[in-house]
Order: sequence, then structure tokens, then C-alpha cells
Amino acid sequence: MKKNRISKNWINKQRRDIYVRKSQVDGYRARSAYKLIEINEKFKIFKNGISVVDLGAAPGSWSQYTAKIVKNVRLVSIDLKEMEEIENTTQIKGDFTKKEYQGKIKGLFRSKVDVVLSDMAINTTGIKDIDAIYTGELCKEAMMFSKEVLVKEGRFISKLFLGTSFNEIIAEAKVIFKEVKVFKPKSSRKESKESFIICKILR
Repeated sequence: MKKNRISKNWINKQRRDIYVRKSQVDGYRARSAYKLIEINEKFKIFKNGISVVDLGAAPGSWSQYTAKIVKNVRLVSIDLKEMEEIENTTQIKGDFTKKEYQGKIKGLFRSKVDVVLSDMAINTTGIKDIDAIYTGELCKEAMMFSKEVLVKEGRFISKLFLGTSFNEIIAEAKVIFKEVKVFKPKSSRKESKESFIICKILR
């Protein structure tokens, strides 16, 4: 009974959500597209002709937006889940945290990349500290990968949950990048503990 109530609450929340409705009108696969749109408008992440890696890409709304606004983009998306194809992108189904798949991503580029995006998060347990720790580990893994693959002027954007590892991750980012900002988009639900870390220019 309780599960049914939770499901109904979720469905009602989705119906009322302006960004869910907007994504249906604009043709995005998920409301999360608007988080990246806000990030790009504020921090100027994209320009034409760049190369981009999208980690934890499914269902693909970040890749959709990137492919739509960046002319001549070289875009590689990876996720554990199968995704519907997106024009002008290369998709990999696999576990990004495994070296084998990191090697596959690197092999698809002739040189270093301009932007690494990560909207990766674990399937939430409902225990906020545990969710924050595990999602924080994914953020750190993506950051170490970025350090290896990004050009000097590169940009790294990742989801991050407020929690015990938050300050440690910010401190680590500041060792690797010259510019580090934390941003919570308006399209991120108020009750969500998520923020995004925006990093620019490798040290």
C-alpha cells in the first residue's frame, strides 16, 4: 500500500512539474536537460567544433542538448543502460568506472577532449548520506578521468550531492582545476540535495 502511495505521489509530482511538461514540448528525453541548459547559459561551457564526453548519459537529454547546440561536435556518450540513438553522437553501453571502457572512450578521440560532463548518480537508497558518498565516488572517478583526457583549457561538469564527502571533493577539484564553482540550477528540485560542480582550466 505504501509503495502505491509513493508511486502516486511521484506521478502527481511529475504532472505538476513545469520542466517535465517543457521537456515533452521541446523533445528532450528528460527534465535534466534544463539543468545543463542553465549551466551552459551561466558558465559558457560549449562552443562550436569541440569534443565532449557525456558520462552516465541515459536516457540522453544532456547529449541531445549538446548535439543540438554545438555545431560540428565530436560527442561520445556512455551509460550502463541502452540508449536510443542520437544523431551525431557515438554511444557506448558499459560501466565507465572500468578501465576497459575508459580506454574505449579515449580510443574514439584523436587528441584530448574539451568538455567532460557527468550526470552520474547511483540508484538512490533513500539514505541521503549513503547516496551522497556513493555519488561522490562517481564524481571523483569522473574528475580523475577528466584530468587525464582534458585539454589544458578544458571544462568538467559533474553532479554532486551535499553530504560528508562534499567539501573533500571541492578541495580535490581546486587542486586539479584553476576555476571551481558550485551551482544549483533552478530546474533542480528544491528537495533534492544535488548541486553541480563546474571546473575550468587544468592546473
